[in-house]
Amino acid sequence: MARNKITVVGAGNVGATTAHIAATRRLGEIVLLDIVKGLAEGKALDMAEASGVFLSEQAVVGTTDWAAAAGSDVVIVTSGVPRKPGMSRDDLLATNAGIVRDVCRQIVTQAPDAVVIVVCNPLDAMVHVAAGVTGFPKRRVVGMAGALDTARYTYFLAMEIGVSVEDIQCVLMGGHGDDMVPLPRFTSVRGIPIAQFLDSTKLDEIIERTRKGGIEIVNLLGYSAYYAPAAGAVKMAQSVLNDTKNVFSCCAYCDGQYGVGGCFVGVPAVLGRMGVEKIVELDLDEHERKQFEASLGHVKELVAKVNGLST
Repeated sequence: MARNKITVVGAGNVGATTAHIAATRRLGEIVLLDIVKGLAEGKALDMAEASGVFLSEQAVVGTTDWAAAAGSDVVIVTSGVPRKPGMSRDDLLATNAGIVRDVCRQIVTQAPDAVVIVVCNPLDAMVHVAAGVTGFPKRRVVGMAGALDTARYTYFLAMEIGVSVEDIQCVLMGGHGDDMVPLPRFTSVRGIPIAQFLDSTKLDEIIERTRKGGIEIVNLLGYSAYYAPAAGAVKMAQSVLNDTKNVFSCCAYCDGQYGVGGCFVGVPAVLGRMGVEKIVELDLDEHERKQFEASLGHVKELVAKVNGLST
């Protein structure tokens, strides 16, 4: 039986960490690819040399050659300019759109059957770009951000309540930005409603911290987070490669669902071997729907801007 193959595009902090986590989980053959000569090769060699300690002969190949990505089952796109203090995700639009277009043209040639997981910002707009350039069925192009945002949300909740982070279940919708929509009504601790543990004031504080989670780290480090985004991307890739059909909050294409009308946006979805297998439609109340529609409106504004850029 052929081994799974994952290509990670971009050997910066997010990409290298993604490759490393995928290797420790033994997800298959891993290619780390970057345009900067020596960067992917050096990081891949460093990871490979750790195999004697804990990777159990898990190979990571670093390269600048797109031919190495041929036949990949999953391609994770991390390449792009990261945020710096004072920048919003939207500030990266034009530069990263150009990078994603170039990457996706190569994906079409080398990995035409792959599921593409986009990580770079502004996330929702970059997923739109990737889908347009590849022309792949929309179920095979998905954005990572919801997996990251829910991870932050669950961590903040677990630390405040004093329970295992594994016991928190939650849903987060909308765009990957300051107007993302964590849903307290669909948040629980082993099935116990979150309202049994936290009052509305404390919960609102945690929701706001979740929305600002990215910039909190940017302000501390001077650049974007990478451990949690990489973990989110690998978890999604694992669900695709192993066809485990896990439910993720992720950026997926919606048409009739939630009245979106044809746009990639954060929703709960089932991920399997062919990508997004189902959008889970929640019965949102009026307040939740208004928040989601406001966030969706911002996503559509970004998509309109990226459509207006030269290709």
